[in-house]
Amino acid sequence: MPTYTIPKAKDSLEVRPTTVYNNRKMSFKEIRQECLEKKTLFRDAQFPANAKSLFPRRKPGVNFDWKRTKDIAKDPRFIADGATRTDIQQGELGDCWLLAAIASLTLNTKLMQMVVPPGQEFDDKYAGIFKFQFWQAGEWVEVVVDDFLPTFNGRLVFVHSTDRSEFWSALLEKAYAKLAGSYESLKGGSTSEAMEDFSGGLVETYSTQKAAPNFQSIIRNAVTKKAMLACCIDVRRRPNVEEATAQGLITGHAYSVTGMDEVKVKGQAVTLMRMRNPWGRIEWKGPWSDKSDEWKNVSDSDKTRLAQVDANDGEFWMSFEDFKKQFSRVEICNIGPKGMDDDDEGYWSLTEHESRWVPGSTAGGCRNFANTFWTNPQFHLVLNQEDVDPDDKTPGCSFIIALYQMKTRRRTRRRNSTIGFSIYELPGKLQSYKGQLPKAFFARHRSQKRSAFINMREICQRFKLKPGHYVIIPSTYKPRHEGRFLLRVFTEKGNPSSDMIEEIGADIPEDPSIPIKKLEDEKDEVFKNTFLKLAGEDQQIGAKELCIILNKIAGKDANIKCNFSQFSCRSMVALLDCDASRTLGYGEFKFLWDKIRQWVAIYKKHDADKSGTIDAMELRNATADAGFQLNNRILDLIISRYADDKLQVDLDDFIVGLLRLEMMFRIFQTLDNKDKTGSITLNLQQWLMLTIC
Repeated sequence: MPTYTIPKAKDSLEVRPTTVYNNRKMSFKEIRQECLEKKTLFRDAQFPANAKSLFPRRKPGVNFDWKRTKDIAKDPRFIADGATRTDIQQGELGDCWLLAAIASLTLNTKLMQMVVPPGQEFDDKYAGIFKFQFWQAGEWVEVVVDDFLPTFNGRLVFVHSTDRSEFWSALLEKAYAKLAGSYESLKGGSTSEAMEDFSGGLVETYSTQKAAPNFQSIIRNAVTKKAMLACCIDVRRRPNVEEATAQGLITGHAYSVTGMDEVKVKGQAVTLMRMRNPWGRIEWKGPWSDKSDEWKNVSDSDKTRLAQVDANDGEFWMSFEDFKKQFSRVEICNIGPKGMDDDDEGYWSLTEHESRWVPGSTAGGCRNFANTFWTNPQFHLVLNQEDVDPDDKTPGCSFIIALYQMKTRRRTRRRNSTIGFSIYELPGKLQSYKGQLPKAFFARHRSQKRSAFINMREICQRFKLKPGHYVIIPSTYKPRHEGRFLLRVFTEKGNPSSDMIEEIGADIPEDPSIPIKKLEDEKDEVFKNTFLKLAGEDQQIGAKELCIILNKIAGKDANIKCNFSQFSCRSMVALLDCDASRTLGYGEFKFLWDKIRQWVAIYKKHDADKSGTIDAMELRNATADAGFQLNNRILDLIISRYADDKLQVDLDDFIVGLLRLEMMFRIFQTLDNKDKTGSITLNLQQWLMLTIC
């Protein structure tokens, strides 16, 4: 079977501009240059300085006054003396979750400069426009805003800096609000989503009360690898949100984890966690707090190294044991190689796969739906290097899987689908298997690991398995639920993952020419006489005659229940008409009829209920029986072209689809006949001639 590999998309950090200015999409540089040339200040029509950008679903209790930064501070600065975690102060909006992520962002210089590009000061290049960059479903997106900010009594209402002349944090919040749709959309949210949008990383969530024995090692490795970390104290009742505990912690409130270190106390090592309250005040009052006696037993050099100060600035230290006891949940955003310093070799390796669940094709549902589960997209994972972790003696390879839905609740009214994934081990004989694992495989094998099914934007989970070959099956909970997704696999040792179907091919003869048949050789007199009666003296038939003869012969065959349409017959003539005569000779017609009889037998095999149609889910097996190896993208196209609204394919469309497939393969083989490179070059006329038919 000749096979052809589909080239993969290039990995790139290019940022996609999304701003429409003067009726066309323009980048930050283009807009700024145009404003400078016209000596005007940018006004963002996509996110205007009015109530719609603030609270579109309710009317605020006060009237906000939108002011440009130069009208708020006499000498405004974008960043003053570096952007640090202590810069940011929460305003009147309940977005502590966002501020916790911003505080973590400032700890990674490379990521910070990716999200908040430097060099945007109020100098001769000031044009009232500022840009930020966020990760969205596999790509970095540029978001620009003007510098109008909501104020009340001359002061910023929402996020602001401790230095009243510094505006990077306020403008970053505005850009993120624009991405979400409004400032109101930021009231209540997920720190994990914000950390992911700032980094493109994978977020794991841990319960501190049910943490694994190596939990401390996991946190230490995350800090070492410059991951972003946040935590909170969960509450069961809404009235208990943002209540202060006896020891000064706030319930239902997001905190940043900004550091982890060790100190020696009377010869014993104590692990400490550095925390930050986004409010910039109200701190932990327990052991290792700013005023606690524990610091009396720490050397001055260690205090200096840890920058321990007694100040109500929202930042404090606490022991790792108290950290586990006091906080309920920890979120770790693991950063891949794109978010690390170039000389750091400690990052995770990342592979990404973008795909879709298509009803009738690849939306097979979870394992409960055995008849269709196998049709879901499948991805091959190879684990070959075991971990080296002194705190975890369990042998195996650690990896993280994240399944990300392209749509989010904040950016569309459509709710998230319930999604999850399963992991199966591939036995030795299937480790080099190319193609979709069949239904029979899943009937005989149990999953090694699986996630829960949750209606969240992303499901992320860490696993450890022995070295070997595995297949990952992402799915919606129920079949026929449409959606786009991004599957990401983080591995510590560079273990690769790949699409199970990377090649397409067809089991057809290498010789692309249609065999020439003579009428004298035909033994079936009924067949020959029928053709001669319709063909006339030139022994050629057109689409109309083809339609008559196919339906006449099909009507005499009790095994064929089909009414061939004239449209389908025109398509068949166009595909087989080698001399552009718009007709078929006897040899071409005989070739077609032989194919039809072969494909009818395949169709009947898969039409188990004798309804005269096959389900689009069964089309994969039917095309495989006909000799075609197709990937999900090609199958999706075939279904969208030939299936009806109920995702059923009738025999007429089935035959036309297979004929088109075979002829396209034959044409490709002919053009690739010389060097067999698996690629061809076409000019515009050739391209149009091939695709129009």
